[in-house]
Amino acid sequence: MDDRQSIDLAAMLCSRLCHDMLSPVGALSNGLELLAMETDPEMRANVVELLEQSAHVSTSKLKFFRLAFGAAGGFGDRVEVTEPQALIEALVTDNGKISLNWALADATLAKPAVKVLLNFAQIAIDALVRGGTLDIGAERRDGACEIVVRAAGPKIAFDETIGRALDGSLDRSDLTSRTAAAHMIHLLASESGGGLQYHRGDDALVLGAVLPEAEGLIG
Repeated sequence: MDDRQSIDLAAMLCSRLCHDMLSPVGALSNGLELLAMETDPEMRANVVELLEQSAHVSTSKLKFFRLAFGAAGGFGDRVEVTEPQALIEALVTDNGKISLNWALADATLAKPAVKVLLNFAQIAIDALVRGGTLDIGAERRDGACEIVVRAAGPKIAFDETIGRALDGSLDRSDLTSRTAAAHMIHLLASESGGGLQYHRGDDALVLGAVLPEAEGLIG
């Protein structure tokens, strides 16, 4: 990937982050304005409760994006699975219409695998527009980390350009804030000699990854 493509990808990821943060941060701003004008104790208590909820959502999203998009310098080469697990559970809780099941075989995952896991989860959650079930599994086998995320529900909303970004067939002109995260994890998988795949059915979306691990990251 050349410098121009790197800049475009970084810009699109920033756009996605800003888009997702606009709603909870805007709610904080509106809540503070209401609090400044409101004098009724009961109404002020309601506003404070809404502010607490918005602050919680904002914090959860920032923690998610730090690990899903950023360098996550506070972590080593391997990350405890409890970290991405907590971040995904927070997103699902905020959604309120999704049940979550886990099948994580190892206590830690390499940082690229964590990024793939988190971004797969975000894609799957976005696809469950009417709620449903989210199944997430990951295990190391034969020198590679295998990840599967399955979203099942009454309606699956999935943009095929995201699928093309995952499998590497996306045209450069289709790189947008919507496809940038999928393109980023495709690059991560390719750099390790692995790959991503997806299958969309009428009531389910399955995302899969095989990520070979460097010798120093195995064990």
